[in-house]
Amino acid sequence: MRLQSDDVRAAGGARVHSFAMHRVLTPVDYRRTAWKNGGGRTTELAVHPEGADFVHFTWRVSIADVTKDGPFSTFDDVDRTLVLLRGAGVRLSSGDAALEIRVPFEPVTFSGDVPYECALYDGPVQDFNLMVRRSVARAGVDVVREQAGAMRPARFRLCYAALGACECLLPGNVPLRLNERESLFVDAAGEAPSVLHVNPLTPDAVALVVVVDLVGAA
Repeated sequence: MRLQSDDVRAAGGARVHSFAMHRVLTPVDYRRTAWKNGGGRTTELAVHPEGADFVHFTWRVSIADVTKDGPFSTFDDVDRTLVLLRGAGVRLSSGDAALEIRVPFEPVTFSGDVPYECALYDGPVQDFNLMVRRSVARAGVDVVREQAGAMRPARFRLCYAALGACECLLPGNVPLRLNERESLFVDAAGEAPSVLHVNPLTPDAVALVVVVDLVGAA
């Protein structure tokens, strides 16, 4: 993992070096795992703590390939955000409640405690999936397209180039290019986090940026 150095001025003009960890991830760095309920496969982009399983993660980002109708895994104390990447979409239903996930690159958030049934609209889909344990963390997904975006400081950020290429700017570093399906993982690691700027490099490029803050004693 590569260290980023942010140079800031303290009172009196002294230079202070603030370090945060960042790493560019490519598909070879991702981890293929089975769904919690065994109904399919998912590609894990990042998880905290590193290597945590479905019971012990604080937050997790993955991409799922959904090829058939069936139940969604339930996760107690977990909020989920899905973003449709490819395909016609899905309908999630639980009793009288229903969620439609049909618009590409539009985040939909729901409780992982609820047992949803998933129905495909027209063939297989691929979705981007953020899961965060609400008792210890808060997180969301920002969509960057058509124009540059500035992601607020947070303990963790993960930028995923969902379509086309993008450029990430961190203070004290050269611009970092992400090709499609690559990610940038940033961990402030106890230091004061800085703003992350994300610039789409083509008119149709889309980047998904996860922003995570820990709460309590996490």
